[in-house]
Amino acid sequence: MPEIGEVARVVNYIHKHLVGKTLAKVVAQHDENVYGKVGCSAEAFEKALTGKKVLDAKQQGKYFWMIMSSPPHPLMHFGMAGWFKIRDEETAYYKPAKPEASPEWPPKYWKFALETAEEPKCEAAYVDLRRFGRIRLIDCAADKIRNVSPLVENGPDPVIDRDIVTEEWLAEKLGSKRVPVKALLLDQANISGIGNWVGCVLFDYSWNPNCLAIDANSVNRDEIMYDAKIHPEQYSNTLTPAQIKQLHKSIHYICSFAVDNLADSSKFPEEWLFKHRWGKGKKDSSTTLPNGSKFVYMTVGGRTSCVVPSVQKKTGPVAGDVKDEAGREDADGEKKAKSKGGKRVSKTKQEEMKEIEVEPPKKGSKGKKRTAKTEEEEPLANGHDSKEEASKPASKKRKANTKADTKGILEPKKLSKAKAEAEPEKSERRRSGRVSGKVA
Repeated sequence: MPEIGEVARVVNYIHKHLVGKTLAKVVAQHDENVYGKVGCSAEAFEKALTGKKVLDAKQQGKYFWMIMSSPPHPLMHFGMAGWFKIRDEETAYYKPAKPEASPEWPPKYWKFALETAEEPKCEAAYVDLRRFGRIRLIDCAADKIRNVSPLVENGPDPVIDRDIVTEEWLAEKLGSKRVPVKALLLDQANISGIGNWVGCVLFDYSWNPNCLAIDANSVNRDEIMYDAKIHPEQYSNTLTPAQIKQLHKSIHYICSFAVDNLADSSKFPEEWLFKHRWGKGKKDSSTTLPNGSKFVYMTVGGRTSCVVPSVQKKTGPVAGDVKDEAGREDADGEKKAKSKGGKRVSKTKQEEMKEIEVEPPKKGSKGKKRTAKTEEEEPLANGHDSKEEASKPASKKRKANTKADTKGILEPKKLSKAKAEAEPEKSERRRSGRVSGKVA
């Protein structure tokens, strides 16, 4: 998923090619997911931008927008696989395996395409293969965009809002919640732009079928956790002042470095976890860093995490939903036997579950009600009233069918003489191991 560094890269290209120019042509094709889910339409987008001048481009975390000569202003989010392309300029943060000689335009999966009036003309397009991206129009003054939805619901940007994301602010945020540190950093309502940084082939068919790419999301929550020497599942309110200080330092270091280098992973330091973690699932892949430290993978809350146990020690309670991968090693690097049977709930998880207030069941309720048949639907069986019979346990029902009732109830049927004589022969055949056939 394009995150804070990738978005900074796109904003950089918008400044370079579009800012200061008038959009002579705007063409959009409607997508009910990309436009419709946020109350916008392709028609409205075309009308709002055509003939206007692009004055500036800004971002907040994973969101970015262009400031037009008059409202409304387009606000965009890439979702899982969205991107912004400039014709005849490679904007991607990776190098395609086989660059196309003459790429088609508009590119595949485009949602809108722009063309400037000034010469030399510039053409740009927003593409989204998986359609998780969002394009909306914000009808307000340019300096008020961050004060309206959806940006107002998002937390501060660690790079742009450095004066807000202070050590004191972080300490208060961590202390006010009892959640894994990882979850707190990933929640965009707390802080904008930090992502999971999971290796995947993300953009391979978005516009170039020959391109094999790794999703090098610039801000890596795992990288921050590794640099801060904190276990990703430790509860946020258990960190020491020293850990909070280091975490604050790591957030700014990792985020700023990624943004300053426009998510170009070739410029990332060699000691970063990013450089060595992409072998998950590959045969004979290394799980050791150049300094000899071993790293392991674990799935937590549906997300893959990469942890260096010798560095990221547990210094307090951790969440109980850690599922280990790759070698069945736990977060301390020790081998674990594969558990059999159902899921185990750790002590920590049990304690959490006890804290959840569950509404007690109503008096007399014992699960789902069975629809009893009426007497007309179910006549008397062996002389018993159907309602009485239905209320008896299954074991008592069986006994009732094998014992004579003192009130004149019929005795169970006796086997006929022919069948009685045949039964021993049938039993003998079963004991002998022969396949049963017709009884002579």
